[in-house]
Amino acid sequence: MAIPRTRPGHYPALLSYGFRPFFLLGALYGGAAILFWLPLFYGRLATSSAFAPVDWHVHEMLFGYLAAIVTGFLFTAIPNWTGRLPLQGLPLLSLVMLWSAGRLAVFVSGVIGWQVAAAVDCAFLLAVVGAAGIEVVAGRNWRNLKVLAPVSVLFAANVAFHIEAHFSGTTDISRRLAIGAAIVLITIVGGRIVPSFTRNWLVRENPGRLPAPLDRFDMVAVLATASALAAWTLRPDERWTGLLLAAAVVANSIRLLRWVGYRAWRDPLVLILHAAFALVPVGLLLCALTAFFPDIVPPAAGLHAFGIGAIGTMTLAVMTRATLGHTGHALRASAGTCLLYAAVLAAAGLRIAAALLADNETLLMLSAATWIAAFLGYAGLFGGMLALPRAAKDRA
Repeated sequence: MAIPRTRPGHYPALLSYGFRPFFLLGALYGGAAILFWLPLFYGRLATSSAFAPVDWHVHEMLFGYLAAIVTGFLFTAIPNWTGRLPLQGLPLLSLVMLWSAGRLAVFVSGVIGWQVAAAVDCAFLLAVVGAAGIEVVAGRNWRNLKVLAPVSVLFAANVAFHIEAHFSGTTDISRRLAIGAAIVLITIVGGRIVPSFTRNWLVRENPGRLPAPLDRFDMVAVLATASALAAWTLRPDERWTGLLLAAAVVANSIRLLRWVGYRAWRDPLVLILHAAFALVPVGLLLCALTAFFPDIVPPAAGLHAFGIGAIGTMTLAVMTRATLGHTGHALRASAGTCLLYAAVLAAAGLRIAAALLADNETLLMLSAATWIAAFLGYAGLFGGMLALPRAAKDRA
């Protein structure tokens, strides 16, 4: 369905579509938070947060950075799903301000109290789920309601994160729940966009074998992944959890092979989607190995394969492609864009290696540097596109 026109209004282009403010702010925050994180981790800086430093870091990457990008994606995709006008202007600004308030509240939660901070912070994802649900229902686009399920779980995980941190001093369950919700969202949405964009490119550039269409196997794979991640959330050390995770590895690897990404290797915009999705079974495999060999494969390896790898790479892939397409630019990856992809993949590989080598400090620093380069680099390369009106004459 063609992208609907935006409603004329007296507001800047940045507030004309959901992806514009949330991709830009998310990228800036994702890079800046890691820039702040390492000095915080080594005790050279401090926050006024009620969270311990590691918990602040985890929380802000999941419920700060990731929540912003998911919101930008949702409020850009929903108008295409429903044919309705996008959220824009003052309502969009209200969501942006609510997200920003949450970041500040978490940072000073040690001063204002954890309950106040939790209420302000959690209000954002609640508002996102509510607004998105209203749009999907109003457009009678029932099949896409399921996309809101993992986003709702992400909201619940945020609530649980605040409660768990305050009452038990750890956030192990809630952080796994949030990561699991994000990975399920990737298996659902990625299962649509990866084969779809691959098919479009192949039909135009390399006729021949095409990606397998969405079928029951994909649904079984998503359910297998969700079940494995639910077990991992609650009982990550059990061998039966490892078996469920291993089954999910097989299912998602088969899905990836069915999408014939190797045939589209000449297009970086398509190839990065396959690379990002490939990090889902990598994360599942590392978590399975942790269940069987905890002394050899630490939990941090799987967590960061999911977080920096699958989530970081997929979000950057979607951000770059959506920004180009929705601002009227050609769907071609520049040399700079390819460097962003190389940087985020390097960040994932270096962080996994650091975890396997007992958090090697040099590898940690290099992983942080490449992550910062990827996301602040995105803001630098794509910020103008996001802030300026659509390039095409027929503006959306």
